[in-house]
Amino acid sequence: MSKILYKLVSLLISVLGGVLAGAIFKRIWKLAAGDDEAPKATDEDRGWREILLAATVQGAIFAVVKATVDRGAAEGIHRFTGVWPGRDGEQAPADD
Repeated sequence: MSKILYKLVSLLISVLGGVLAGAIFKRIWKLAAGDDEAPKATDEDRGWREILLAATVQGAIFAVVKATVDRGAAEGIHRFTGVWPGRDGEQAPADD
């Protein structure tokens, strides 16, 4: 049961995390570059440096947000069910 609950919660949180990461990236890019839109790889008027920088920043933000929401969901399920997601029904060790 906890696996199903974790999958559902994880899916919902992942979608919300993606939206949050996109909003964070957009705000950071606007502050850093002074531009409302980050460059796309196919933008003819943008150089390699700007495109790769935008992709790097975006990737880092998405990775941090994903790790944060995934870990938070796992801890929430653990608190709710007493079982760490991914373990087959065994009780997780107590927090130190």
